[in-house]
Amino acid sequence: MEKTTIGIIDDHKIVRHGLTELLHKMNGYKVICEFENGEDFLAALPMENPPQLFILDYSMPNMNGVEVLKALETLEGDYKVLLLTQHFDEQIIDAAYHHGARGFLHKNCTAADLKFAIDNIVKIGYTNVSEILKRIRNYTAPQSDDARTSIQLSARELDFLTLVCDEQEYTYDQMAAIMGLSVKSIEAYRSALFERFNIKSKVGLVLFSFKYKITPPFVSSS
Repeated sequence: MEKTTIGIIDDHKIVRHGLTELLHKMNGYKVICEFENGEDFLAALPMENPPQLFILDYSMPNMNGVEVLKALETLEGDYKVLLLTQHFDEQIIDAAYHHGARGFLHKNCTAADLKFAIDNIVKIGYTNVSEILKRIRNYTAPQSDDARTSIQLSARELDFLTLVCDEQEYTYDQMAAIMGLSVKSIEAYRSALFERFNIKSKVGLVLFSFKYKITPPFVSSS
């Protein structure tokens, strides 16, 4: 079986070593590159054969994880990133997803959590939708009324975004069936929102709705 290739970006050698050993013991994964800071990682880009996923530590000197993601946005290439955090902070997670992170994990996560996140990101492009909904349901994001009213969505775009934010975590095929549309139409709504609001993933759409209180569960459906 072909193994999923992974890169690790963390300023602690013991953490990199521990993650590498853990991933190799889990089978199905191979760490092919390591970087001790964001600058070294960015300097190595573009890569001819990049790993399928990068595990990025948030708390690093000089450049934290979000700053690395911001820099990564300006470069060509699709580099999937899983962010590791020591403390959950909604504002950090919001910023991370806005700048292209595909998922996040607390450093106290289990091996099963790590495997689940990696497999989801590699196979479907993202992870954590249910986790984000649970954690930020009662969190009040700083925003103004002007910001909320500036978001203009069509009725169908709003229906699509509501399904994206549903805890059932519908696939795009299921959304198409529910809305009575083709999968191609659903993908068109997704692409339009991605382009208009500079969003890069399904999780980014959830954070977008959360930030501006657009759909349930962040705003009452009544």
